[in-house]
Amino acid sequence: MAIIVQFKRIYLSVLFSVTFYLQSNAQNTVGLLLEENSFEGYVLFAPLNSKRTYLIDKCGRQMHTWESVYYPGRSVYLLPNGNLLRAGIHEKRTFSSGAGIIQIFDWNNTLVWEYQLSNEKEIQHHDIYPMINGHVLALVWEKISREEAIENGRNPDLLGEELWVEKVVELKPKGKNEAEIVWVWRIWDHLVQDFDETKDNYGTVSRNPQLFNLNYNASKDPDWLHFNSICYNAQLDQIMISNRNFNEIFIIDHGTTTQQAAMNRQGLRKRGGDLLFRWGNPAAYNMGNKRDQKLYYQHSAAWIEYDSHNAGKIIVFNNGLGRKEPDSVYSSVEIIAPRFNIAGNYLLEPGKPYGPEAPYWTYTTPDKINFYSFNVSSAQRLPNQSTLICSGEKGYFFEIDKRKHIVWNYVNPVSLMGVFKQGDTPMNNQVYRCTLYPLSFSAFTGKNLEPGKEIESGQNLCACELKSDRNAKKRGKPSIMVE
Repeated sequence: MAIIVQFKRIYLSVLFSVTFYLQSNAQNTVGLLLEENSFEGYVLFAPLNSKRTYLIDKCGRQMHTWESVYYPGRSVYLLPNGNLLRAGIHEKRTFSSGAGIIQIFDWNNTLVWEYQLSNEKEIQHHDIYPMINGHVLALVWEKISREEAIENGRNPDLLGEELWVEKVVELKPKGKNEAEIVWVWRIWDHLVQDFDETKDNYGTVSRNPQLFNLNYNASKDPDWLHFNSICYNAQLDQIMISNRNFNEIFIIDHGTTTQQAAMNRQGLRKRGGDLLFRWGNPAAYNMGNKRDQKLYYQHSAAWIEYDSHNAGKIIVFNNGLGRKEPDSVYSSVEIIAPRFNIAGNYLLEPGKPYGPEAPYWTYTTPDKINFYSFNVSSAQRLPNQSTLICSGEKGYFFEIDKRKHIVWNYVNPVSLMGVFKQGDTPMNNQVYRCTLYPLSFSAFTGKNLEPGKEIESGQNLCACELKSDRNAKKRGKPSIMVE
Protein backbone atom coordinates (compact mmCIF):
# COMPACT_ATOMS: atom_id res chain seq x y z
CA MET A 1 0.00 0.00 0.00
CA ALA A 2 2.81 2.43 0.85
CA ILE A 3 4.40 1.81 -2.57
CA ILE A 4 1.09 2.47 -4.33
CA VAL A 5 0.67 5.72 -2.42
CA GLN A 6 4.22 6.75 -3.29
CA PHE A 7 3.73 6.14 -7.02
CA LYS A 8 0.39 7.92 -6.91
CA ARG A 9 2.07 10.96 -5.38
CA ILE A 10 4.77 10.89 -8.05
CA TYR A 11 2.16 10.70 -10.82
CA LEU A 12 0.16 13.56 -9.36
CA SER A 13 3.35 15.57 -8.91
CA VAL A 14 4.20 15.30 -12.61
CA LEU A 15 0.60 16.05 -13.66
CA PHE A 16 0.25 19.08 -11.43
CA SER A 17 3.74 20.36 -12.28
CA VAL A 18 3.06 20.34 -16.03
CA THR A 19 -0.29 22.02 -15.47
CA PHE A 20 1.32 24.68 -13.29
CA TYR A 21 4.02 25.42 -15.85
CA LEU A 22 1.59 25.73 -18.74
CA GLN A 23 -0.87 27.85 -16.80
CA SER A 24 1.91 30.29 -15.91
CA ASN A 25 1.48 31.51 -19.49
CA ALA A 26 -1.56 30.44 -21.49
CA GLN A 27 0.22 31.07 -24.79
CA ASN A 28 3.55 29.36 -25.35
CA THR A 29 3.96 25.69 -24.42
CA VAL A 30 7.69 25.43 -25.16
CA GLY A 31 10.53 27.92 -25.32
CA LEU A 32 10.10 31.24 -23.57
CA LEU A 33 7.14 31.45 -21.19
CA LEU A 34 7.83 34.61 -19.21
CA GLU A 35 10.40 37.40 -19.18
CA GLU A 36 10.63 40.18 -16.63
CA ASN A 37 13.52 41.69 -14.68
CA SER A 38 15.86 38.72 -14.94
CA PHE A 39 19.67 38.61 -14.93
CA GLU A 40 20.83 38.89 -18.51
CA GLY A 41 23.22 36.37 -19.90
CA TYR A 42 23.33 33.26 -22.08
CA VAL A 43 22.04 29.87 -20.95
CA LEU A 44 23.90 26.71 -21.94
CA PHE A 45 22.21 23.31 -21.98
CA ALA A 46 22.43 19.92 -23.68
CA PRO A 47 19.10 18.08 -24.01
CA LEU A 48 19.65 14.46 -23.04
CA ASN A 49 17.87 13.23 -26.16
CA SER A 50 19.86 15.33 -28.62
CA LYS A 51 23.44 15.40 -29.88
CA ARG A 52 23.31 19.20 -30.07
CA THR A 53 24.31 21.65 -27.35
CA TYR A 54 22.53 25.03 -27.26
CA LEU A 55 23.47 28.49 -26.07
CA ILE A 56 20.38 30.73 -25.90
CA ASP A 57 19.64 34.23 -24.71
CA LYS A 58 16.88 35.06 -22.23
CA CYS A 59 14.42 35.49 -25.14
CA GLY A 60 15.01 31.86 -26.09
CA ARG A 61 16.89 32.74 -29.27
CA GLN A 62 19.79 30.59 -30.39
CA MET A 63 23.11 32.37 -29.91
CA HIS A 64 25.29 29.38 -30.75
CA THR A 65 25.15 25.59 -31.15
CA TRP A 66 27.61 22.70 -31.19
CA GLU A 67 27.04 19.27 -32.71
CA SER A 68 28.53 15.92 -31.64
CA VAL A 69 28.19 12.35 -32.85
CA TYR A 70 27.42 11.29 -29.26
CA TYR A 71 24.45 11.92 -27.02
CA PRO A 72 25.49 13.89 -23.93
CA GLY A 73 27.00 11.94 -21.07
CA ARG A 74 25.15 14.42 -18.86
CA SER A 75 27.38 17.48 -18.32
CA VAL A 76 28.57 20.30 -20.57
CA TYR A 77 30.65 23.44 -19.85
CA LEU A 78 31.61 26.59 -21.73
CA LEU A 79 35.29 27.33 -21.15
CA PRO A 80 36.75 30.85 -20.71
CA ASN A 81 38.41 30.67 -24.15
CA GLY A 82 35.11 29.92 -25.91
CA ASN A 83 35.63 26.17 -26.25
CA LEU A 84 32.95 23.68 -25.24
CA LEU A 85 33.77 20.80 -22.87
CA ARG A 86 31.25 17.96 -22.85
CA ALA A 87 30.86 14.31 -21.89
CA GLY A 88 29.44 11.88 -24.42
CA ILE A 89 27.81 8.47 -24.21
CA HIS A 90 30.23 6.06 -25.82
CA GLU A 91 28.90 3.07 -23.91
CA LYS A 92 26.04 2.24 -21.55
CA ARG A 93 26.19 -0.07 -18.58
CA THR A 94 23.28 -2.39 -17.86
CA PHE A 95 23.06 -1.18 -14.27
CA SER A 96 22.98 2.55 -14.97
CA SER A 97 23.69 5.27 -17.47
CA GLY A 98 27.20 5.44 -18.82
CA ALA A 99 29.29 7.84 -20.86
CA GLY A 100 32.97 7.15 -21.55
CA ILE A 101 33.86 9.97 -23.97
CA ILE A 102 35.12 13.47 -23.10
CA GLN A 103 35.29 16.05 -25.88
CA ILE A 104 36.38 19.65 -26.45
CA PHE A 105 35.02 21.63 -29.40
CA ASP A 106 36.16 25.10 -30.40
CA TRP A 107 33.70 27.94 -31.09
CA ASN A 108 33.48 26.87 -34.74
CA ASN A 109 32.37 23.36 -33.75
CA THR A 110 35.72 21.81 -34.64
CA LEU A 111 36.59 18.84 -32.45
CA VAL A 112 39.96 19.69 -30.93
CA TRP A 113 40.26 16.92 -28.32
CA GLU A 114 38.51 13.63 -27.59
CA TYR A 115 39.45 11.08 -24.97
CA GLN A 116 37.89 7.68 -24.38
CA LEU A 117 37.74 6.46 -20.79
CA SER A 118 35.75 3.26 -21.13
CA ASN A 119 36.75 -0.39 -20.93
CA GLU A 120 35.85 -3.59 -19.08
CA LYS A 121 37.30 -2.31 -15.81
CA GLU A 122 36.32 1.38 -15.75
CA ILE A 123 34.05 3.93 -17.36
CA GLN A 124 33.70 7.70 -16.99
CA HIS A 125 30.14 8.70 -16.14
CA HIS A 126 27.78 11.58 -15.31
CA ASP A 127 29.93 14.62 -14.61
CA ILE A 128 33.25 16.19 -15.45
CA TYR A 129 34.72 19.50 -14.31
CA PRO A 130 37.15 21.95 -15.98
CA MET A 131 40.04 23.14 -13.84
CA ILE A 132 41.73 26.51 -14.28
CA ASN A 133 45.01 24.82 -15.30
CA GLY A 134 43.30 23.23 -18.32
CA HIS A 135 42.95 19.81 -16.70
CA VAL A 136 39.64 17.94 -16.44
CA LEU A 137 38.29 16.12 -13.39
CA ALA A 138 36.13 13.10 -14.15
CA LEU A 139 33.94 10.71 -12.19
CA VAL A 140 34.80 7.10 -13.03
CA TRP A 141 33.20 3.79 -12.14
CA GLU A 142 35.69 0.99 -11.50
CA LYS A 143 34.90 -2.71 -11.23
CA ILE A 144 35.70 -4.70 -8.09
CA SER A 145 35.41 -8.48 -8.10
CA ARG A 146 33.08 -10.26 -5.69
CA GLU A 147 36.07 -11.91 -4.00
CA GLU A 148 37.85 -8.60 -3.41
CA ALA A 149 34.69 -6.98 -2.09
CA ILE A 150 34.16 -9.79 0.43
CA GLU A 151 37.79 -9.65 1.54
CA ASN A 152 37.34 -5.95 2.25
CA GLY A 153 34.32 -6.62 4.46
CA ARG A 154 31.26 -6.53 2.21
CA ASN A 155 28.36 -8.70 3.36
CA PRO A 156 28.22 -11.54 0.77
CA ASP A 157 24.41 -11.68 1.04
CA LEU A 158 24.30 -8.07 -0.22
CA LEU A 159 26.53 -8.55 -3.21
CA GLY A 160 26.13 -9.71 -6.81
CA GLU A 161 28.82 -11.10 -9.05
CA GLU A 162 30.65 -7.78 -9.15
CA LEU A 163 30.67 -4.35 -7.54
CA TRP A 164 31.20 -1.06 -9.35
CA VAL A 165 32.66 1.57 -7.04
CA GLU A 166 33.90 5.11 -7.70
CA LYS A 167 37.07 7.08 -8.25
CA VAL A 168 38.06 10.56 -9.43
CA VAL A 169 40.75 11.07 -12.05
CA GLU A 170 42.41 14.30 -13.14
CA LEU A 171 43.22 14.35 -16.84
CA LYS A 172 45.77 16.53 -18.61
CA PRO A 173 44.72 16.68 -22.29
CA LYS A 174 47.49 15.87 -24.77
CA GLY A 175 47.32 16.04 -28.54
CA LYS A 176 43.95 15.31 -30.11
CA ASN A 177 42.97 12.07 -28.39
CA GLU A 178 45.32 11.42 -25.51
CA ALA A 179 45.48 12.39 -21.85
CA GLU A 180 47.87 11.99 -18.96
CA ILE A 181 46.28 10.89 -15.70
CA VAL A 182 48.02 13.19 -13.22
CA TRP A 183 45.98 12.50 -10.06
CA VAL A 184 43.66 9.78 -8.76
CA TRP A 185 41.43 9.41 -5.71
CA ARG A 186 39.70 6.05 -5.00
CA ILE A 187 36.89 5.40 -2.58
CA TRP A 188 38.30 1.87 -2.21
CA ASP A 189 41.14 3.34 -0.16
CA HIS A 190 38.75 4.89 2.40
CA LEU A 191 36.44 2.18 3.75
CA VAL A 192 35.15 1.02 7.12
CA GLN A 193 32.91 -1.92 7.96
CA ASP A 194 31.51 -3.44 11.16
CA PHE A 195 30.19 -6.65 9.57
CA ASP A 196 33.15 -9.05 9.85
CA GLU A 197 36.04 -8.48 12.22
CA THR A 198 38.14 -11.06 10.35
CA LYS A 199 38.14 -8.97 7.17
CA ASP A 200 39.87 -5.77 6.16
CA ASN A 201 38.60 -2.31 7.18
CA TYR A 202 36.91 -3.51 10.36
CA GLY A 203 36.05 -0.74 12.80
CA THR A 204 33.32 1.29 14.45
CA VAL A 205 31.45 3.16 11.73
CA SER A 206 30.27 6.03 13.94
CA ARG A 207 33.83 6.71 15.06
CA ASN A 208 35.07 6.95 11.49
CA PRO A 209 32.90 9.53 9.69
CA GLN A 210 35.86 10.24 7.41
CA LEU A 211 35.36 6.80 5.81
CA PHE A 212 32.64 5.09 3.73
CA ASN A 213 30.66 2.28 5.34
CA LEU A 214 31.07 -0.57 2.86
CA ASN A 215 27.74 -2.12 3.85
CA TYR A 216 25.57 1.00 3.97
CA ASN A 217 22.75 0.90 1.42
CA ALA A 218 24.21 -2.37 0.16
CA SER A 219 22.35 -4.64 -2.24
CA LYS A 220 23.04 -6.89 -5.20
CA ASP A 221 22.80 -3.87 -7.48
CA PRO A 222 26.39 -3.38 -8.71
CA ASP A 223 25.99 0.43 -8.76
CA TRP A 224 26.51 0.85 -5.02
CA LEU A 225 27.25 4.59 -4.74
CA HIS A 226 26.18 6.41 -7.92
CA PHE A 227 28.15 9.65 -7.78
CA ASN A 228 26.35 12.16 -10.01
CA SER A 229 28.22 15.49 -9.81
CA ILE A 230 31.68 16.87 -9.15
CA CYS A 231 32.88 20.42 -8.46
CA TYR A 232 36.31 21.92 -7.80
CA ASN A 233 37.14 24.93 -5.63
CA ALA A 234 40.50 26.38 -6.73
CA GLN A 235 40.76 28.73 -3.74
CA LEU A 236 40.40 25.84 -1.27
CA ASP A 237 41.96 23.20 -3.56
CA GLN A 238 39.09 20.89 -2.63
CA ILE A 239 36.67 18.67 -4.55
CA MET A 240 32.96 18.24 -3.78
CA ILE A 241 30.99 15.20 -4.93
CA SER A 242 27.30 14.33 -4.82
CA ASN A 243 26.77 10.71 -3.69
CA ARG A 244 23.22 9.95 -4.81
CA ASN A 245 22.72 6.53 -3.21
CA PHE A 246 24.01 7.72 0.18
CA ASN A 247 21.89 10.93 -0.01
CA GLU A 248 25.02 12.91 0.81
CA ILE A 249 27.46 15.44 -0.50
CA PHE A 250 31.08 15.25 0.62
CA ILE A 251 34.37 17.11 0.24
CA ILE A 252 37.88 15.75 -0.20
CA ASP A 253 41.30 17.40 -0.35
CA HIS A 254 42.85 17.87 -3.77
CA GLY A 255 46.04 19.19 -2.18
CA THR A 256 47.61 15.74 -2.19
CA THR A 257 49.63 13.53 -4.46
CA THR A 258 47.99 10.37 -5.75
CA GLN A 259 49.96 8.42 -3.17
CA GLN A 260 48.79 10.72 -0.36
CA ALA A 261 45.20 10.53 -1.64
CA ALA A 262 45.26 6.80 -0.87
CA MET A 263 46.21 7.50 2.76
CA ASN A 264 44.55 9.06 5.81
CA ARG A 265 47.30 11.58 6.53
CA GLN A 266 49.62 14.04 4.80
CA GLY A 267 48.56 16.45 2.09
CA LEU A 268 47.44 20.06 2.49
CA ARG A 269 44.92 19.25 5.23
CA LYS A 270 46.94 16.39 6.74
CA ARG A 271 44.00 14.05 6.08
CA GLY A 272 45.17 12.32 2.91
CA GLY A 273 42.14 11.27 0.87
CA ASP A 274 39.77 10.83 3.82
CA LEU A 275 36.61 12.90 3.84
CA LEU A 276 36.97 16.46 5.10
CA PHE A 277 33.22 17.05 5.26
CA ARG A 278 29.95 15.26 4.55
CA TRP A 279 26.34 16.38 4.84
CA GLY A 280 22.83 15.22 4.07
CA ASN A 281 22.36 11.85 5.77
CA PRO A 282 24.08 11.08 9.10
CA ALA A 283 22.70 7.53 8.96
CA ALA A 284 25.36 6.80 6.33
CA TYR A 285 27.95 6.85 9.14
CA ASN A 286 25.70 5.64 11.99
CA MET A 287 25.21 9.10 13.50
CA GLY A 288 21.51 9.56 12.83
CA ASN A 289 18.33 8.06 11.48
CA LYS A 290 15.64 8.84 8.92
CA ARG A 291 14.49 11.91 10.87
CA ASP A 292 17.96 13.43 10.54
CA GLN A 293 18.15 13.06 6.76
CA LYS A 294 18.31 16.32 4.78
CA LEU A 295 19.07 15.26 1.20
CA TYR A 296 17.10 12.91 -1.03
CA TYR A 297 18.81 11.69 -4.22
CA GLN A 298 20.27 15.16 -4.81
CA HIS A 299 22.14 16.45 -7.88
CA SER A 300 24.59 19.19 -8.92
CA ALA A 301 26.20 20.11 -5.60
CA ALA A 302 28.51 23.09 -6.09
CA TRP A 303 30.23 25.97 -4.38
CA ILE A 304 28.59 29.29 -5.20
CA GLU A 305 30.88 31.32 -7.44
CA TYR A 306 32.85 34.16 -5.87
CA ASP A 307 31.15 36.81 -8.02
CA SER A 308 27.67 35.71 -6.89
CA HIS A 309 25.51 36.28 -3.84
CA ASN A 310 26.32 33.92 -0.92
CA ALA A 311 29.71 33.21 -2.49
CA GLY A 312 31.56 30.26 -1.00
CA LYS A 313 28.47 28.55 0.37
CA ILE A 314 27.19 25.30 -1.13
CA ILE A 315 24.11 25.02 -3.35
CA VAL A 316 22.45 21.72 -4.26
CA PHE A 317 19.29 20.57 -6.04
CA ASN A 318 17.47 18.29 -3.59
CA ASN A 319 15.35 16.02 -5.78
CA GLY A 320 13.18 14.79 -2.93
CA LEU A 321 12.63 11.15 -3.82
CA GLY A 322 11.99 9.27 -0.57
CA ARG A 323 11.34 12.24 1.71
CA LYS A 324 10.12 11.26 5.15
CA GLU A 325 6.77 12.99 4.59
CA PRO A 326 4.78 10.15 2.90
CA ASP A 327 2.28 12.54 1.31
CA SER A 328 4.80 15.16 0.18
CA VAL A 329 6.97 14.22 -2.79
CA TYR A 330 8.64 17.47 -3.86
CA SER A 331 11.98 18.97 -4.81
CA SER A 332 13.81 21.88 -3.23
CA VAL A 333 16.98 23.91 -3.64
CA GLU A 334 19.18 24.13 -0.57
CA ILE A 335 22.07 26.43 0.30
CA ILE A 336 24.19 25.31 3.22
CA ALA A 337 26.96 27.09 5.12
CA PRO A 338 29.46 24.60 6.59
CA ARG A 339 31.27 25.73 9.72
CA PHE A 340 35.04 26.24 9.84
CA ASN A 341 37.55 26.73 12.61
CA ILE A 342 40.30 29.34 12.52
CA ALA A 343 42.56 26.97 10.56
CA GLY A 344 39.89 26.48 7.89
CA ASN A 345 39.00 22.91 8.87
CA TYR A 346 35.36 21.77 8.86
CA LEU A 347 33.95 21.50 12.38
CA LEU A 348 32.72 18.21 13.77
CA GLU A 349 31.64 18.10 17.40
CA PRO A 350 32.38 14.83 19.22
CA GLY A 351 29.40 12.50 19.22
CA LYS A 352 27.46 14.57 16.69
CA PRO A 353 27.03 14.50 12.91
CA TYR A 354 28.42 17.15 10.62
CA GLY A 355 26.45 20.40 10.67
CA PRO A 356 24.73 22.63 9.92
CA GLU A 357 21.52 21.30 11.41
CA ALA A 358 19.45 23.14 8.81
CA PRO A 359 20.06 24.79 5.42
CA TYR A 360 21.02 28.45 5.29
CA TRP A 361 18.40 29.02 2.56
CA THR A 362 15.72 26.85 0.96
CA TYR A 363 13.44 27.22 -2.02
CA THR A 364 10.38 25.28 -3.05
CA THR A 365 7.02 26.35 -4.41
CA PRO A 366 4.21 27.38 -2.00
CA ASP A 367 2.26 24.30 -3.07
CA LYS A 368 5.21 21.93 -2.85
CA ILE A 369 3.77 19.29 -5.15
CA ASN A 370 4.14 21.74 -8.06
CA PHE A 371 7.93 21.46 -7.95
CA TYR A 372 9.31 17.97 -8.40
CA SER A 373 12.00 16.41 -10.57
CA PHE A 374 12.56 12.70 -10.08
CA ASN A 375 16.16 12.87 -11.29
CA VAL A 376 18.87 15.08 -12.89
CA SER A 377 18.42 18.90 -12.31
CA SER A 378 20.56 21.79 -11.02
CA ALA A 379 20.61 25.21 -9.36
CA GLN A 380 22.92 28.21 -9.79
CA ARG A 381 23.16 31.37 -7.67
CA LEU A 382 23.55 34.51 -9.81
CA PRO A 383 25.37 37.81 -9.11
CA ASN A 384 22.10 39.77 -8.67
CA GLN A 385 20.87 37.49 -5.82
CA SER A 386 18.64 35.55 -8.21
CA THR A 387 18.78 31.78 -8.60
CA LEU A 388 18.58 29.84 -11.86
CA ILE A 389 16.96 26.43 -11.43
CA CYS A 390 16.73 23.51 -13.85
CA SER A 391 13.91 21.09 -13.06
CA GLY A 392 15.58 18.63 -15.34
CA GLU A 393 13.11 15.79 -15.66
CA LYS A 394 10.66 18.14 -17.40
CA GLY A 395 13.30 20.29 -19.11
CA TYR A 396 12.02 23.34 -17.27
CA PHE A 397 14.33 26.26 -16.45
CA PHE A 398 13.28 29.17 -14.26
CA GLU A 399 14.88 32.08 -12.44
CA ILE A 400 13.67 33.36 -9.09
CA ASP A 401 14.62 36.73 -7.62
CA LYS A 402 15.68 37.36 -4.02
CA ARG A 403 12.00 37.40 -3.00
CA LYS A 404 11.63 33.93 -4.58
CA HIS A 405 9.35 35.25 -7.33
CA ILE A 406 9.72 33.70 -10.78
CA VAL A 407 11.10 36.34 -13.17
CA TRP A 408 11.98 34.11 -16.14
CA ASN A 409 11.23 30.60 -17.33
CA TYR A 410 11.78 28.40 -20.33
CA VAL A 411 10.79 24.91 -21.47
CA ASN A 412 13.32 22.90 -23.48
CA PRO A 413 11.61 22.11 -26.80
CA VAL A 414 14.04 19.34 -27.83
CA SER A 415 12.92 15.78 -27.15
CA LEU A 416 13.43 12.19 -28.18
CA MET A 417 10.78 12.68 -30.88
CA GLY A 418 12.39 15.82 -32.30
CA VAL A 419 11.70 19.51 -31.72
CA PHE A 420 8.31 20.55 -30.39
CA LYS A 421 6.31 23.40 -31.86
CA GLN A 422 4.11 25.87 -30.02
CA GLY A 423 0.91 24.18 -28.93
CA ASP A 424 2.57 20.81 -28.27
CA THR A 425 2.71 19.33 -24.78
CA PRO A 426 6.40 18.75 -24.05
CA MET A 427 7.61 15.33 -22.92
CA ASN A 428 10.84 13.34 -23.01
CA ASN A 429 12.69 16.68 -22.97
CA GLN A 430 14.99 16.03 -20.01
CA VAL A 431 18.03 18.21 -19.32
CA TYR A 432 20.77 17.29 -16.85
CA ARG A 433 21.76 20.86 -16.02
CA CYS A 434 21.53 24.42 -17.35
CA THR A 435 24.15 27.11 -16.71
CA LEU A 436 23.97 30.87 -17.17
CA TYR A 437 27.06 32.74 -18.33
CA PRO A 438 26.96 36.55 -17.93
CA LEU A 439 27.49 38.78 -20.97
CA SER A 440 30.89 39.72 -19.53
CA PHE A 441 32.16 36.11 -19.55
CA SER A 442 35.48 35.94 -21.39
CA ALA A 443 34.26 33.22 -23.79
CA PHE A 444 32.21 35.87 -25.59
CA THR A 445 35.06 38.35 -26.09
CA GLY A 446 35.44 39.13 -29.77
CA LYS A 447 32.51 36.91 -30.76
CA ASN A 448 29.83 38.24 -33.08
CA LEU A 449 26.74 37.13 -31.18
CA GLU A 450 23.77 37.76 -33.41
CA PRO A 451 20.53 36.29 -32.03
CA GLY A 452 19.11 33.57 -34.25
CA LYS A 453 15.72 31.94 -34.32
CA GLU A 454 14.09 30.17 -31.42
CA ILE A 455 14.72 26.42 -31.24
CA GLU A 456 11.02 25.55 -31.29
CA SER A 457 8.87 25.95 -34.38
CA GLY A 458 5.57 27.79 -34.57
CA GLN A 459 4.65 31.32 -33.66
CA ASN A 460 6.29 32.73 -30.52
CA LEU A 461 3.47 34.50 -28.67
CA CYS A 462 5.65 36.06 -25.97
CA ALA A 463 7.04 39.50 -26.76
CA CYS A 464 10.62 39.78 -25.52
CA GLU A 465 13.29 42.45 -25.79
CA LEU A 466 16.46 42.48 -23.75
CA LYS A 467 18.55 45.39 -22.57
CA SER A 468 21.35 44.18 -24.84
CA ASP A 469 18.94 44.38 -27.80
CA ARG A 470 18.13 47.99 -27.01
CA ASN A 471 21.81 48.86 -26.59
CA ALA A 472 22.62 47.25 -29.94
CA LYS A 473 19.93 49.33 -31.61
CA LYS A 474 21.35 52.51 -30.08
CA ARG A 475 24.78 51.64 -31.46
CA GLY A 476 23.24 50.94 -34.84
CA LYS A 477 24.52 47.35 -34.80
CA PRO A 478 22.33 44.40 -35.85
CA SER A 479 24.09 42.05 -33.45
CA ILE A 480 25.95 41.98 -30.16
CA MET A 481 29.71 42.31 -30.33
CA VAL A 482 31.29 41.64 -26.94
CA GLU A 483 34.49 43.63 -26.74
